[in-house]
Amino acid sequence: MEVLEKIDKLRIERGWSINYLAMESGLTQSTLNNLYSRKTEPKISTLRAICGAFGLTLSEFFREEGDNTDEIANKISTLSKESKEAILQLLKVLK
Repeated sequence: MEVLEKIDKLRIERGWSINYLAMESGLTQSTLNNLYSRKTEPKISTLRAICGAFGLTLSEFFREEGDNTDEIANKISTLSKESKEAILQLLKVLK
């Protein structure tokens, strides 16, 4: 999914107008309108502000749907040292 499409999806899911997103992100409405009208990728600083408005980190924004990496990492962190080593060995074999 393209960046602007994802921003739009998140905005629409929340029922936000472009003006409301501008207000929540601290950006001007013209900045957001320019992104949409020119169909350009936002600068990192702009995207960071937009993500902040949505309550997301950049990492969360770019994570694909169905990616449960954080969940897996959290579960692994609760395992014993021996279990972690066994998983590491398994991953090496699968590689």
